[in-house]
Amino acid sequence: MGSSPSRGADVSVPSDLDSARGKLVYLYVALNDGATAEELGDHLDLSRGVVLSITGTLRDAGHLERTDDGFEIA
Repeated sequence: MGSSPSRGADVSVPSDLDSARGKLVYLYVALNDGATAEELGDHLDLSRGVVLSITGTLRDAGHLERTDDGFEIA
């Protein structure tokens, strides 16, 4: 995780994501092949509480999975 983003990657955002922050987190995780809560907070300038709220919502919607190392696209 936390590797360099895939350049030229074709990542589409799920159509049911309405939140700009939700889309941002989803895209960050997708383009970086996963991310920790700390990476999301640091790189996207979001508080830990906001990151956990967004990732929880994305998990509930079936878009993210929680792993031992952080979050991955489901």
